[in-house]
Amino acid sequence: MMDSMLDRILRWAIARIVSHGNLTVVTPAGTRLTFGDGTGEPVTVRLTDRAAAIALLMDPDMRLGELYMDKRFVVEQGSIYAFVHLILREAQNQSHPLPARLIDRARAALRRFRLRNLPGRSKRNVAHHYDLDGRLYNLFLDADRQYSCAYFEYAGQSLEDAQVAKKRHIIAKLRIGPQHRVLDIGSGWGGLACSISDAGAAEVRGVTLSEEQLAFARERPKGGAEGRVHFDLIDYRSVQGRFDRIVSVGMFEHVGLAYYETFFRTAGRLLADDGVMLLHTIGCSAEPGFTTPWLDKYIFPGGYIPSLSEILPAIERAGLIVTDVEVLRLHYAETLKAWRERFLARWDDAKALYDERFCRMWEYYLAAAEVAFRCEDLVVFQIQLAKSNKTLPLTRDYIGAEHPPVAAKFTSVETPLGSAA
Repeated sequence: MMDSMLDRILRWAIARIVSHGNLTVVTPAGTRLTFGDGTGEPVTVRLTDRAAAIALLMDPDMRLGELYMDKRFVVEQGSIYAFVHLILREAQNQSHPLPARLIDRARAALRRFRLRNLPGRSKRNVAHHYDLDGRLYNLFLDADRQYSCAYFEYAGQSLEDAQVAKKRHIIAKLRIGPQHRVLDIGSGWGGLACSISDAGAAEVRGVTLSEEQLAFARERPKGGAEGRVHFDLIDYRSVQGRFDRIVSVGMFEHVGLAYYETFFRTAGRLLADDGVMLLHTIGCSAEPGFTTPWLDKYIFPGGYIPSLSEILPAIERAGLIVTDVEVLRLHYAETLKAWRERFLARWDDAKALYDERFCRMWEYYLAAAEVAFRCEDLVVFQIQLAKSNKTLPLTRDYIGAEHPPVAAKFTSVETPLGSAA
C-alpha cells in the first residue's frame, strides 16, 4: 500500500513538471514511471529506497545532490547533467510543490541573517573550497588556473583562449597605466594580478584568505611581473593604502549580503579620487532569492548570488559612481561545460586524490551550476565604478581599442603551472 501510494505521488509530482523530453523514473518498488513526449536524449534514474524518494519530494534543492553523492539516486541511462537539465528546463514555467515553496520562502527570508561573514568565518568558508588539494584544480582548469567565468568571443574558442580574453577584457576596462598601483581583492592563484602587471601597471597587490592559493601565487613564475606583484594573506577589510585601480573577480559572491555596504565603503576608502574599480561577480537577473542549500553546505559555505537591486544601493551609499554595467549571459555556462568535461575525463585522478563520493559531489556541482546558467536566471555582472564622472571616456569604444595592446603585453600561459600527478 505504501509503495503504491508513493509511486502515485512521484508520478503526480514529476508529471506536473515534465511534459517534454524522455524521462524514466524507477521507484523503490521497481515501478517504471515514464514522463515527457519521448523526444530527446533518454534519461533513466532510480531511487533506491522509500526515504530517498520522500526526501527528494520534500526538499529537492538540498536532497538531490546528497542522494546522488550517496548513490541513493542512481542515473542508469544518460548523466546527472542530462537529468538536471531536463528538469530545470521543464520547470522554468512551473511552480514547486507546496512544501518546497514554503521551504524556499523561509530560506529567502533568512538569507541576510545567515550570511554573517565576519573575518574569522570568512577565512573558514574560503578554506572549505579553495584550500583543497591544488592538484584537483589542475585536473579541469586552464593552465593559468583561472577559476571564474571566461569570456568567449566566438563559438568553439578554447577555454585557455577564453580565459585570456576575460583578463584582456577586464584590464581594458581598468585602463591600466604605467604609474598605477593596483589592488586585486580575492586574487586567487595570481594569474590576473600577473597579467595586470604585464599590461604595464607599476605595482599590483593581491589579497586572499586562502593559504593554498597564496602559496601558489607567491611561487608561480611571474616573468616580467617579478618584483612588481605581491600577494598577502589578509581580509579586504584590513587593507590599508590608496590604489589607482581596484579589481575583484569571483570574490564578491563570498562577501555576504550583510556586508555589501562594508565592501564598497572599504573600496571607496582605498580607491584614489581619479581611480577606477571593476567588480566581476556572479549575479541573479531576477528578484533576490537564496543560495541553494546543497551548494552552501558542500561547495561554497557562506556564498550568495546577488541581484543588481541588492548591489546598487550599497554602491550608492558608499558614494561610488556606476560608470558601466555589462551582463555576461551564457559565458559561464560554456566555462562550466569545459570544466565538467575536463573533470569527467580525469575522474580516476580525482578519485585518487579524494574518493568516489567526492567525485560525485564535484560532478553534481559542475553539472547543476552549468544548467543553472543555461536555464535559470544566473549571469555574470561586470560593474565598473569610479569616484568622478570625468575619470573615464564618454563612450565605451576605448574598451575594444585597448584589447590588442593589452594582449600583446601578456606573458604566455601555454605551459601548465603545476603538475596534476
